[in-house]
Amino acid sequence: MNNAKNLGIWMDHTNAHLMEFTTDPIATNTISSKFTHQEKEESLNKSEKLMHNKEQHQQAEYYKELGEVIKNYEAVLLFGPTDAKTELHNILKNDHRFAKIKIDIKQTDKMSNNEQQALVREHFSKH
Repeated sequence: MNNAKNLGIWMDHTNAHLMEFTTDPIATNTISSKFTHQEKEESLNKSEKLMHNKEQHQQAEYYKELGEVIKNYEAVLLFGPTDAKTELHNILKNDHRFAKIKIDIKQTDKMSNNEQQALVREHFSKH
């Protein structure tokens, strides 16, 4: 049996559901962006430029937090309905610390937790 450390991440710009691929039931952890809808409204009331600056800063923190988790794995599947997975992938591929990690991207719709886990299981079972 291969003991490779594989991680599936369903993500959008707000939340990331992290699922470590194991033969046991897959547990899901969630990392959330600090840039909430309420914070967007408050920032936008002050100024649009402030809102965009705050959003970019907090999005960068969100991706950095995900990167800290990803660097502990050998293979990662990024999937979800938005461009967040591609944005994260672009950041990671420009960082030499992630050069040896196999990162795949898959476009999906919104999915239930069971559907997410089934996709992760199916993806890593093939490899």
